[in-house]
Amino acid sequence: MATWLNLGLQDSASPLMEQLNFFYDHTMLILIMITILVGYLMTMMFFNKFTNRFLLHGQTVEVIWTILPAIVLMFIALPSLRLLYLLDEINDPAISLKTVGHQWYWSYEYSDFLNIEFDSYMTPLNELAINGFRLLDVDNRLILPMNNQIRILVSAADVLHSWTVPALGVKIDAMPGRLNQTNFLMNRPGLFFGQCSEICGANHSFMPIVIESVPTNFFIKWISNMN
Repeated sequence: MATWLNLGLQDSASPLMEQLNFFYDHTMLILIMITILVGYLMTMMFFNKFTNRFLLHGQTVEVIWTILPAIVLMFIALPSLRLLYLLDEINDPAISLKTVGHQWYWSYEYSDFLNIEFDSYMTPLNELAINGFRLLDVDNRLILPMNNQIRILVSAADVLHSWTVPALGVKIDAMPGRLNQTNFLMNRPGLFFGQCSEICGANHSFMPIVIESVPTNFFIKWISNMN
């Protein structure tokens, strides 16, 4: 989860988020190089005294500064397209999870396990534990097994919502009358926090998401107890 003075991205908890982190670093390096080059050229233009009264055109330099940015954009666009297709790929999921956004809570349904379903509300401040996270904790956490492909089907019952968990690199819109899907794989155990990232109406109170990633045998025991 994000902490105080955390200026960078959160630590990744899935292979897709690792790739997003790499792409972010790659793009930022290109932007820094461009900024330094343009800043240096502008500084030199301000402080030199070179003049050329007969300079009317420079076709060579115009060709260079047209082609060079196009090449730089290709270095950004190609990895971006690769990531876009990777994020949409559904790889033989082990578990399908249905998520429905409501005002202002989430409903979850484990369709593969005798339709286990429950609602997940934000924990009120007066019920929050001493070590709880204000505006982020919920009464019913989403328990999922690590190292398993998980498909999530997302919809909404009333207005637009967005199911977003930054550590997993997942952001998918929940729209009434439409079923969207995405997938993720958690490669480590832990608690992963997210929130609805849409401004979906009055009294919108964050709609937190808490995923508890556990080993597969712990998940099987939890499912057995739920049944």
